[in-house]
Amino acid sequence: MLFPSRLFPTPVDVGVHVWTLASSGKLLPDLGKTLTRASIAFVVAMALGTAIGIALGRSRVADRLFSAWVVVGLNVPAIVIAIVLYIWLGLTEFALILAVVLNKLPLVIATIREGVRSFDPAYDDLGRAFRMPFLRQLRLISVPQLMPFVLAAARTGLSLIWKIVLVFEVLGSDGGVGFRISVFFQFFDIKGIFAYTTAFILVVFVFEYLILRPLERRVLRWRQPR
Repeated sequence: MLFPSRLFPTPVDVGVHVWTLASSGKLLPDLGKTLTRASIAFVVAMALGTAIGIALGRSRVADRLFSAWVVVGLNVPAIVIAIVLYIWLGLTEFALILAVVLNKLPLVIATIREGVRSFDPAYDDLGRAFRMPFLRQLRLISVPQLMPFVLAAARTGLSLIWKIVLVFEVLGSDGGVGFRISVFFQFFDIKGIFAYTTAFILVVFVFEYLILRPLERRVLRWRQPR
């Protein structure tokens, strides 16, 4: 209330602007583009990162060969990867998604690798003692122990992917939340920036409370006391 409304719009003004942008047909397509890019990158990074993380956690030789690359991947600035890929591949959808995958992949690998290393050997001995088939041992022993780390990688990865996708869309894309925010920035449209940010945060809340948390409770219910 003490500052100019053009620079500090009220929550009511922002809420009305969200509705106006959604009604005009711009907000929902932009959200759809960003969510599609983030979803593809998330699935690919989780699949590759889980497979590589399990391999590094199980094999000391593989870990010694590739752990340095994981450290490099964790510390290379995301903006560098994006700019290099845009130069090599152009301002394409593939370059944007690949840049997001390469930024998230090391985090997933590191998390899953530590999860595999934390496995309790007593459970493996139990499986051998009961002569469990490999698939049954995998389902009843390995996967339950790994799932907390998979969920941790998924949650931290999602929070990282949202931010990275928006930054890369600002750098170069033909649509999406980041692209639209960069347009608002050129016109110093604070209300538009807040409106898109609010809509994006609402989507994040939907993912967290309607998908991730119910999934977490279901998958980890074996750890709850009876």
